[in-house]
Amino acid sequence: MLGTIVNTITIITGTLIGHIAKKGIKEKYQHVLFNAMGLAATALGFNAVSNNLPKSEYPVLFIISLSIGGLAGTILDIDGRFKKLTSRMGASNLAQGLSTGILLYCIGTLSIVGPVMSALYGDNTYLFTNATLDLITSAVLATTYGIGMLWAAPVLFLWQGGIYMLTMLAGDIIPTPLVTEISIVGGVLIAASGLSILGIKDCKAINMLPALAVPMLFFLIKSLFR
Repeated sequence: MLGTIVNTITIITGTLIGHIAKKGIKEKYQHVLFNAMGLAATALGFNAVSNNLPKSEYPVLFIISLSIGGLAGTILDIDGRFKKLTSRMGASNLAQGLSTGILLYCIGTLSIVGPVMSALYGDNTYLFTNATLDLITSAVLATTYGIGMLWAAPVLFLWQGGIYMLTMLAGDIIPTPLVTEISIVGGVLIAASGLSILGIKDCKAINMLPALAVPMLFFLIKSLFR
Protein backbone atom coordinates (compact mmCIF):
# COMPACT_ATOMS: atom_id res chain seq x y z
CA MET A 1 0.00 0.00 0.00
CA LEU A 2 3.04 2.29 0.20
CA GLY A 3 2.69 3.41 -3.42
CA THR A 4 -1.00 4.23 -2.98
CA ILE A 5 -0.33 6.15 0.24
CA VAL A 6 2.41 8.18 -1.49
CA ASN A 7 0.13 8.83 -4.46
CA THR A 8 -2.64 10.05 -2.15
CA ILE A 9 -0.26 12.33 -0.25
CA THR A 10 1.05 13.87 -3.48
CA ILE A 11 -2.49 14.79 -4.53
CA ILE A 12 -3.12 16.42 -1.16
CA THR A 13 0.23 18.23 -1.34
CA GLY A 14 -0.30 19.38 -4.91
CA THR A 15 -3.79 20.62 -4.12
CA LEU A 16 -2.56 22.64 -1.15
CA ILE A 17 0.24 24.14 -3.22
CA GLY A 18 -2.18 25.05 -6.01
CA HIS A 19 -4.70 26.51 -3.56
CA ILE A 20 -2.06 28.72 -1.95
CA ALA A 21 -0.69 29.79 -5.34
CA LYS A 22 -4.20 30.64 -6.55
CA LYS A 23 -4.46 33.50 -4.07
CA GLY A 24 -1.58 35.28 -5.75
CA ILE A 25 -2.72 34.69 -9.34
CA LYS A 26 -4.80 37.38 -11.04
CA GLU A 27 -8.15 36.40 -12.52
CA LYS A 28 -6.99 36.75 -16.13
CA TYR A 29 -4.11 34.36 -15.45
CA GLN A 30 -6.46 31.92 -13.74
CA HIS A 31 -8.46 31.95 -16.95
CA VAL A 32 -5.32 30.98 -18.87
CA LEU A 33 -4.71 28.06 -16.48
CA PHE A 34 -8.37 27.07 -16.85
CA ASN A 35 -7.98 26.84 -20.63
CA ALA A 36 -4.65 25.03 -20.25
CA MET A 37 -6.32 22.41 -18.05
CA GLY A 38 -9.09 21.95 -20.60
CA LEU A 39 -6.64 21.52 -23.46
CA ALA A 40 -4.46 19.15 -21.43
CA ALA A 41 -7.43 16.97 -20.42
CA THR A 42 -8.65 16.81 -24.02
CA ALA A 43 -5.19 15.88 -25.31
CA LEU A 44 -4.61 13.25 -22.60
CA GLY A 45 -8.00 11.72 -23.26
CA PHE A 46 -7.46 11.44 -27.00
CA ASN A 47 -3.96 10.09 -26.38
CA ALA A 48 -5.32 7.33 -24.12
CA VAL A 49 -7.85 6.34 -26.78
CA SER A 50 -5.36 6.39 -29.68
CA ASN A 51 -2.80 4.36 -27.71
CA ASN A 52 -5.22 1.68 -26.51
CA LEU A 53 -7.78 1.34 -29.31
CA PRO A 54 -5.35 -0.50 -31.64
CA LYS A 55 -4.73 -3.02 -28.81
CA SER A 56 -8.43 -3.66 -28.23
CA GLU A 57 -9.74 -7.16 -28.84
CA TYR A 58 -13.30 -5.79 -28.80
CA PRO A 59 -13.18 -2.45 -30.70
CA VAL A 60 -16.95 -1.93 -30.44
CA LEU A 61 -17.09 -2.48 -26.67
CA PHE A 62 -16.25 1.12 -25.80
CA ILE A 63 -19.15 2.37 -27.93
CA ILE A 64 -21.56 -0.01 -26.19
CA SER A 65 -20.07 0.97 -22.82
CA LEU A 66 -20.53 4.69 -23.43
CA SER A 67 -24.08 4.18 -24.67
CA ILE A 68 -25.23 1.97 -21.79
CA GLY A 69 -23.27 3.93 -19.20
CA GLY A 70 -24.50 7.28 -20.48
CA LEU A 71 -28.12 6.14 -20.40
CA ALA A 72 -27.74 4.73 -16.88
CA GLY A 73 -26.04 7.89 -15.61
CA THR A 74 -28.66 10.15 -17.18
CA ILE A 75 -31.51 8.14 -15.67
CA LEU A 76 -29.83 8.33 -12.26
CA ASP A 77 -28.99 12.03 -12.88
CA ILE A 78 -25.49 11.59 -11.47
CA ASP A 79 -24.42 14.94 -12.91
CA GLY A 80 -27.26 16.85 -11.28
CA ARG A 81 -26.84 15.15 -7.91
CA PHE A 82 -23.07 15.69 -7.94
CA LYS A 83 -23.45 19.38 -8.77
CA LYS A 84 -25.95 19.84 -5.94
CA LEU A 85 -23.54 18.16 -3.54
CA THR A 86 -20.56 20.28 -4.56
CA SER A 87 -22.59 23.51 -4.65
CA ARG A 88 -23.13 23.10 -0.91
CA MET A 89 -19.37 23.49 -0.56
CA GLY A 90 -19.64 26.97 -2.05
CA ALA A 91 -17.96 26.22 -5.39
CA SER A 92 -20.16 26.35 -8.47
CA ASN A 93 -17.73 24.62 -10.82
CA LEU A 94 -16.17 22.19 -8.35
CA ALA A 95 -18.15 19.27 -9.80
CA GLN A 96 -16.45 19.79 -13.15
CA GLY A 97 -13.02 19.96 -11.52
CA LEU A 98 -13.53 16.90 -9.33
CA SER A 99 -14.87 14.76 -12.15
CA THR A 100 -11.91 15.72 -14.34
CA GLY A 101 -9.40 15.21 -11.53
CA ILE A 102 -10.78 11.84 -10.46
CA LEU A 103 -10.70 10.57 -14.05
CA LEU A 104 -7.14 11.83 -14.57
CA TYR A 105 -5.93 10.34 -11.28
CA CYS A 106 -7.72 6.99 -11.38
CA ILE A 107 -8.29 5.95 -14.98
CA GLY A 108 -5.10 4.97 -16.69
CA THR A 109 -2.60 2.16 -16.95
CA LEU A 110 -0.38 3.49 -14.14
CA SER A 111 -3.23 3.81 -11.65
CA ILE A 112 -4.75 0.40 -12.47
CA VAL A 113 -1.68 -1.75 -13.05
CA GLY A 114 0.29 0.02 -10.31
CA PRO A 115 -1.62 -1.45 -7.35
CA VAL A 116 -1.48 -4.90 -8.99
CA MET A 117 2.31 -4.74 -9.33
CA SER A 118 2.59 -3.45 -5.78
CA ALA A 119 0.46 -6.27 -4.36
CA LEU A 120 2.07 -9.09 -6.35
CA TYR A 121 5.73 -8.08 -6.42
CA GLY A 122 6.10 -5.16 -4.01
CA ASP A 123 7.04 -3.02 -7.03
CA ASN A 124 5.82 0.57 -6.58
CA THR A 125 7.47 2.00 -9.70
CA TYR A 126 4.18 2.54 -11.53
CA LEU A 127 2.56 4.18 -8.51
CA PHE A 128 5.52 6.46 -7.79
CA THR A 129 5.50 7.57 -11.43
CA ASN A 130 1.76 8.16 -11.23
CA ALA A 131 2.26 10.11 -7.98
CA THR A 132 4.76 12.45 -9.68
CA LEU A 133 2.32 13.18 -12.49
CA ASP A 134 -0.57 13.65 -10.05
CA LEU A 135 1.45 16.12 -7.98
CA ILE A 136 1.68 18.46 -10.96
CA THR A 137 -1.87 17.83 -12.15
CA SER A 138 -3.41 18.41 -8.71
CA ALA A 139 -1.53 21.69 -8.29
CA VAL A 140 -2.79 23.00 -11.63
CA LEU A 141 -6.34 21.82 -10.92
CA ALA A 142 -6.32 23.50 -7.51
CA THR A 143 -5.28 26.84 -9.01
CA THR A 144 -8.42 26.57 -11.12
CA TYR A 145 -10.96 24.89 -8.83
CA GLY A 146 -9.63 25.53 -5.33
CA ILE A 147 -9.24 23.57 -2.11
CA GLY A 148 -12.29 21.41 -2.81
CA MET A 149 -10.10 19.29 -5.10
CA LEU A 150 -8.86 17.59 -1.92
CA TRP A 151 -11.93 15.34 -2.16
CA ALA A 152 -10.28 13.55 -5.09
CA ALA A 153 -7.56 12.18 -2.78
CA PRO A 154 -9.77 9.74 -0.80
CA VAL A 155 -11.38 8.59 -4.06
CA LEU A 156 -7.95 7.68 -5.44
CA PHE A 157 -7.03 5.95 -2.18
CA LEU A 158 -10.20 3.82 -2.24
CA TRP A 159 -9.76 3.04 -5.95
CA GLN A 160 -6.13 1.95 -5.80
CA GLY A 161 -6.55 0.42 -2.34
CA GLY A 162 -9.48 -1.64 -3.59
CA ILE A 163 -7.45 -2.96 -6.53
CA TYR A 164 -4.53 -3.69 -4.19
CA MET A 165 -6.66 -5.65 -1.69
CA LEU A 166 -8.48 -7.53 -4.46
CA THR A 167 -5.14 -8.58 -5.94
CA MET A 168 -3.81 -9.62 -2.53
CA LEU A 169 -6.87 -11.81 -1.95
CA ALA A 170 -7.44 -13.24 -5.41
CA GLY A 171 -4.14 -12.87 -7.26
CA ASP A 172 -3.64 -11.34 -10.69
CA ILE A 173 -7.27 -11.46 -11.82
CA ILE A 174 -7.31 -8.19 -13.77
CA PRO A 175 -6.54 -9.21 -17.37
CA THR A 176 -4.59 -6.84 -19.61
CA PRO A 177 -7.43 -6.65 -22.18
CA LEU A 178 -9.72 -5.32 -19.42
CA VAL A 179 -7.21 -2.60 -18.54
CA THR A 180 -7.11 -1.68 -22.23
CA GLU A 181 -10.90 -1.39 -22.50
CA ILE A 182 -11.18 0.67 -19.30
CA SER A 183 -8.40 2.96 -20.55
CA ILE A 184 -10.27 3.54 -23.83
CA VAL A 185 -13.54 4.40 -22.10
CA GLY A 186 -11.71 6.48 -19.52
CA GLY A 187 -9.84 8.32 -22.27
CA VAL A 188 -13.12 9.30 -23.92
CA LEU A 189 -14.49 10.55 -20.59
CA ILE A 190 -11.33 12.57 -19.89
CA ALA A 191 -11.54 14.14 -23.36
CA ALA A 192 -15.23 14.88 -22.75
CA SER A 193 -14.32 16.65 -19.50
CA GLY A 194 -11.73 18.70 -21.39
CA LEU A 195 -14.31 19.79 -23.96
CA SER A 196 -16.66 20.81 -21.15
CA ILE A 197 -13.93 22.85 -19.43
CA LEU A 198 -13.19 24.66 -22.70
CA GLY A 199 -16.90 25.41 -23.16
CA ILE A 200 -16.96 23.63 -26.51
CA LYS A 201 -19.56 21.04 -25.53
CA ASP A 202 -21.06 20.14 -22.17
CA CYS A 203 -20.86 16.36 -22.51
CA LYS A 204 -21.89 15.75 -18.88
CA ALA A 205 -19.03 13.31 -18.44
CA ILE A 206 -20.17 12.57 -14.89
CA ASN A 207 -23.34 10.98 -16.27
CA MET A 208 -21.17 8.63 -18.33
CA LEU A 209 -19.15 7.33 -15.38
CA PRO A 210 -21.18 4.05 -15.26
CA ALA A 211 -19.64 3.30 -18.66
CA LEU A 212 -16.46 2.28 -16.82
CA ALA A 213 -18.34 -0.60 -15.22
CA VAL A 214 -19.57 -2.08 -18.52
CA PRO A 215 -16.20 -3.59 -19.60
CA MET A 216 -15.83 -5.09 -16.11
CA LEU A 217 -19.27 -6.73 -16.38
CA PHE A 218 -18.49 -7.91 -19.91
CA PHE A 219 -15.27 -9.65 -18.86
CA LEU A 220 -16.96 -11.10 -15.76
CA ILE A 221 -19.78 -12.61 -17.82
CA LYS A 222 -17.29 -13.78 -20.43
CA SER A 223 -15.25 -15.60 -17.75
CA LEU A 224 -18.35 -17.45 -16.54
CA PHE A 225 -18.89 -19.07 -19.94
CA ARG A 226 -15.37 -20.38 -20.43
